[in-house]
Amino acid sequence: MGNMNVYLIVDLIAVISLIILALAALLKNATVRLNRIFATFVGFVSIWIIANYVSNDTHLTPQIATIANYLVFGFSFCSAVYLLRLVVEIADDTKSRALLARFYLLLVGVALISFTPLVVAGVKIQGSVYAVKFGPAISIYYVSIATLIVSVMYVLRQNINRASGETKKRLKVLFISLCWALPGILLANVILPAITGWFGLSNIGLLPVIIAVYGLFYNVIRHRLFDLRLIIVRSLVYALTLGVISLFYGIVSAVISRYISSNTHSLVLRDGLDTLLIIVVVLMYSPLRVIFNKVTNSLFFRDAYDPQVFISKLNKVLVENIELDKLMKFASQVIADNLKSEYCMLGVNETQFRRQRFVGNVEKEFPDADLTGIRSLMAHLKGVFFITDLLTQDQSSLQRLLRKNDVALLVRITPSTTSGQTLGYIVLGQKKSGNSYTNQDITILQIISHELLIAVQNALHFEEIQHFNITLQQKVDKATRELRHTNERLRLLDQTKDDFISMASHQLRTPLTAVKGYVSMVLDGDAGKLNPMQRKLLNQSFISSQRMVYLIADLLNISRLKTGKFVIEPAPTNLAQITAEEVSQLMETAKGRDLELTFVKPEHFPVYMLDETKLRQVIMNFVDNAIYYTPAGGHIVVALEDKPQSVELTVTDDGIGVPKAEQHHLFSKFYRAPNARRARPDGTGLGLFMAKKVIIEQGGAVLFKSMPGKGSTFGFSFAKSRLAVPPSNNSHTA
Repeated sequence: MGNMNVYLIVDLIAVISLIILALAALLKNATVRLNRIFATFVGFVSIWIIANYVSNDTHLTPQIATIANYLVFGFSFCSAVYLLRLVVEIADDTKSRALLARFYLLLVGVALISFTPLVVAGVKIQGSVYAVKFGPAISIYYVSIATLIVSVMYVLRQNINRASGETKKRLKVLFISLCWALPGILLANVILPAITGWFGLSNIGLLPVIIAVYGLFYNVIRHRLFDLRLIIVRSLVYALTLGVISLFYGIVSAVISRYISSNTHSLVLRDGLDTLLIIVVVLMYSPLRVIFNKVTNSLFFRDAYDPQVFISKLNKVLVENIELDKLMKFASQVIADNLKSEYCMLGVNETQFRRQRFVGNVEKEFPDADLTGIRSLMAHLKGVFFITDLLTQDQSSLQRLLRKNDVALLVRITPSTTSGQTLGYIVLGQKKSGNSYTNQDITILQIISHELLIAVQNALHFEEIQHFNITLQQKVDKATRELRHTNERLRLLDQTKDDFISMASHQLRTPLTAVKGYVSMVLDGDAGKLNPMQRKLLNQSFISSQRMVYLIADLLNISRLKTGKFVIEPAPTNLAQITAEEVSQLMETAKGRDLELTFVKPEHFPVYMLDETKLRQVIMNFVDNAIYYTPAGGHIVVALEDKPQSVELTVTDDGIGVPKAEQHHLFSKFYRAPNARRARPDGTGLGLFMAKKVIIEQGGAVLFKSMPGKGSTFGFSFAKSRLAVPPSNNSHTA
């Protein structure tokens, strides 16, 4: 009776353990086929174990023992069938699954026979157990059971050789567990009864099932079968915590009860100690749970990490680094540290500026041929995550290349899983613990891949800008060199031009001076009396020669500006007098063009320190321009004012004016407005340029205003403070 109680306790422990696993698998996800097959298998095995215990209890009637044996033989066969289905499902063996489906009806038929007298004809007492009287179909049963067991071991062996990663480890654990458990089960329940008819070991024959049960537990916890490790380990923590507390409470309570007597005074003391013990037990719970959590984490969660801390650290790296190589190096270090990987490499495909590169937390090179092969194979694949050990048979080429380079997990960094465009990769080696990457790892990598995508795109844009700046600087430097070379050539050409102008001006000046002198002598009557027509013609010749003299003077002054020899030579000058003389010389020309030329002259005008020759040129230029750019019938007014603080001369006409868009160019060298070129094609564009130079060099200011079609005003203004004549010369007035 005592032995039977021990067997019952052991059987109940096995059954309860299996039921806990089955319920956890169904609660995790009841829609997964593997979970449903496992739960069904556990149900069959649990009934088999309990029925086996009942079938050997000689205290029960033979009728009950017979029914229990129907259940033993029937559910043992069903358990064998579902064990095969479970192995096929874990291995994901499609060929074996298809083969099993072909014989399914046959297996159902054998299972139904197993529940009938055809297999179990009855029972009889044999010592401390019931012996089974076999029916006529027992041979079919044994052959079927043997075939199923051999099939299970064959499928396990074949798929262990083919599988990899966690699947391979799960199948190995299951294979080893069955190698230990099946011999004992078969010997006690099948071989000895079939050969000798002795059932003496049938009451302990299912104890080896415990080995298989804990093999499943190991698969769940160590190799994440059904991904229930967290549930099981946390349950273990609570069980251990409650067990230690209960043991502590029981021992201390027993000691208190033993050493404290039962009198009234002692009862009060004992109640007080019990209360104190309860308080201690309550206070012990939390520290003990923490201790067991740490122990179980170190045993089963060596790869554990805090996802929030992981993401925060990575975000900090991505925010603080904009240079791509630094960003990739620091980010790969964070990923490798948190995922406990042997290495992490971040790869970015080639751009128009740089070839494909890989940067990581370790120095690792991937052969170019392998990289090309991997990219070529992945171009035809969809998805983001490629776990090397879980690649299918048709992806064996990619799997071979990844294994060759020690790649356990490859993550594609892409804007969209369907776009086909790949920006880069996260390449991870094996975990240092030897474990595979979990669903949590995949989820975290999915989150950070989006963040890496944005960070890498920003870094590439920054790199593009940097490269553009370098290229732009190179182009600017090249253009600058070309411009300097061109400017040097232009400077030489300009120098040649200035040399020619200077030479030509000097050569023209001598004969022109002679022409002007002789015309002046004729006009003065040195060659005899002139009639009005002759005088008019000679006057025009004299004015033209004078204009030519001024033009040559402008050319010479420009040449002197280039050589630094342009000098203002101030002397006591009566500005009113020289203005009157210049206006007088141009009076005939104005009349000839049907223009009214008026000089508004002040009654008294002081003498100032001015360069008379150059100012004559300026005045003549202003008046001459007014004459040429004013249509017939127009008016020109030359006004000289002696203001309190300044001296001001203006030449105002009602001519064609200067377009507003051209006014800011007007005093540039060789520049002429379009309407001026049409009115006077022979102009040089030097007069106003030199006039401004002469006025500015003497400390004056140019006066100008114009309205297109309504006329213009040109002039200058000098501050009196800068024109003071020495006292000895200050007596000359007009």
